[in-house]
Amino acid sequence: MTRRLSFAQWLAVSWLLLVVVSACIAPTSSPVPDLLHTQEPPFQDPHWLGTDPLGHDVLQLLLAGARTTLLISIPTAVLASLLGGAAGSVAGFWGNSTYQVQRASAAAGVIGAVIALLFIPQLRTNPFPVGLVIGVLSCTVYYALRRTSWGQRQIAVPIDSMVQALIALLDSIPLLLLVLAIAAVQRPSSMGLVVLLVLTCWTTPARLLRAVTLRTKALLFVEAAVVAGLPTLRILRYHIWPNTWPVLLIRLPLSIAIIIGLETTLSFLGIGLAPEVASWGRLLASIRVAPAAWWLLVWPGAAIFFTILSLHTLVSTKITGFDKHLDVTK
Repeated sequence: MTRRLSFAQWLAVSWLLLVVVSACIAPTSSPVPDLLHTQEPPFQDPHWLGTDPLGHDVLQLLLAGARTTLLISIPTAVLASLLGGAAGSVAGFWGNSTYQVQRASAAAGVIGAVIALLFIPQLRTNPFPVGLVIGVLSCTVYYALRRTSWGQRQIAVPIDSMVQALIALLDSIPLLLLVLAIAAVQRPSSMGLVVLLVLTCWTTPARLLRAVTLRTKALLFVEAAVVAGLPTLRILRYHIWPNTWPVLLIRLPLSIAIIIGLETTLSFLGIGLAPEVASWGRLLASIRVAPAAWWLLVWPGAAIFFTILSLHTLVSTKITGFDKHLDVTK
């Protein structure tokens, strides 16, 4: 059961529904430039929101930009939340000593990872043959060490420390700077931008789920399930995840807002998306060509501002039953 929405939250929902409807009715073809009406001010027929320096209708660009925003931000936020949530919950549940593997498996995995890092350029140009060679070498090391008593011994995998170290490494670099550096060297594409944002934005959900999992793991019913010898996957599925994953749903609007901010910033700088893809950030950037065209700043700026503000407003709506066990605002 959820709390009733306030007036501000109803306004936020209405605005977000307007963005969704705009994305659905946006034309699929590229807008045709009207060279006879370049930089035309708004409130004139047939270009009611004006035109850009190339004669494109600003309203059509806003509608197409809404579709781009949704197609980039929602899948990215969901995938980043799933990736970070899985990493955080596994790290919080297993810790540094619970999960154990044979030394042969650990050695083969480390050797394979090191070789892959050394041959990253070759993997990018010829992924299948190079990956096949690395896989064969790793399997050879595994079966060779498995025959020895040393390789058959169990070793604890410090999953928690590994996940926290990776999070600390990524968080030590400012997110925008990291995204800009990687996006500048890859080919512009929507799919590539989604993958890039997922791989750089999963750390916050991971930290959040790790903390919630540690708290849930200490509850009596989870400890009873562990003592009873239930399989780890069953404990995670029926006892940990149902009590931890709702916090990601509560935070999902914030994740979408962050992704929208990053995507529009990259588009404003001309990075990430293909040149023919319309976006609010790219429309906002056209003000540099025509500084006197104030509508090129107002309309996309208002769309970005109200969308992010609406998403932040929705975050204050929390699941009542979950709030009894966890205060997600801390």
